[in-house]
Amino acid sequence: MRAIQVKQYVKGPEDLTVTTVPDLIPSPSEYLIAIHATATNFFDLLQIRGKYQHQPALPWIAGSEFSGTIIRTPSSSSSSQKPPKFAVGDKVFGASQGGYATHIAAREDRLRPVPRDWTFFDAAGLFVTAPTSYAALVTRAHVQKGDYVLVHAAAGGVGLAAVQIAKAFGATVIATAGTKQKRDVAISYGADHAVDYTDAAWPEQVKQLTPEGRGVDIVYDPVGMIAPSMKCIAWNGRLLVIGFAAGDIEKVAMNRVLLKNISIVGLHWGVYATMEPETVEVVWDGLFKLMEEGKFRGTCFTDREFVGLESVPEALKALGGRETWGKVVVKLPAEGGSKI
Repeated sequence: MRAIQVKQYVKGPEDLTVTTVPDLIPSPSEYLIAIHATATNFFDLLQIRGKYQHQPALPWIAGSEFSGTIIRTPSSSSSSQKPPKFAVGDKVFGASQGGYATHIAAREDRLRPVPRDWTFFDAAGLFVTAPTSYAALVTRAHVQKGDYVLVHAAAGGVGLAAVQIAKAFGATVIATAGTKQKRDVAISYGADHAVDYTDAAWPEQVKQLTPEGRGVDIVYDPVGMIAPSMKCIAWNGRLLVIGFAAGDIEKVAMNRVLLKNISIVGLHWGVYATMEPETVEVVWDGLFKLMEEGKFRGTCFTDREFVGLESVPEALKALGGRETWGKVVVKLPAEGGSKI
């Protein structure tokens, strides 16, 4: 099989190369999947440099998120003796170490069925962003009809997911983004208003978009903008800490938390499978319901097409250079030359 294998840490994605590696031999509890599309993530950029908190032992295959077709089912069940959930030929998406390859091995809990009428391309970008945003807004912040929700970096992967989920639950969404194109993208995914967060007056602009200038009920922050967002949050508001894309860990004036009676709520979706596995199923059930109702669609970047494993370095460079919106996904034509 072909893959992007990391034998030693690299300076950047331009140093990645595609090589031929031995075919995968899944463990008895794993499926073998032929990959048709693979998604890029910021943590991939860290991992190839040896800078991520989870580093596999060298050598390893880069990438994580993918979609594809089951070509082999587990030979035994890990715990329950239940038959495999998926059959050969089933279309799935998921995440497991080694997404930048023609094939991948994955446990059943790391896979979900491709939603009805969805392409492999769109499904490849679902596994991380969609449940992160749903768990944050629904499980942690209890979004409801009538809420005003501020979504930072709204044109990003988790941002566009958050915009759609908040709208599906009846909220009014105010999106922030640093360019007009990205603000237009957020509006096209359902945001009611869009604000330029490079303008120092953005908190006041956000307040003016809420009833009587009271501020927003929920702030969804994957960037690291909690402190300035306190200027435009309402009484009893909820501030969701999703990530720190800006690179800095904030220090917050806790007196503001007291004075406005607000809550700062964290979300570490990746640990739910260990700490709260029952919630994982609830989140996915909710997401699939939104998809069936047509209230949630794919968030893949479409301004430029990336095809083949050889295009993964360029896709990662575009992602790292903030040149894109949504999820940057690479299409992988089937081996032998046929197209997806």
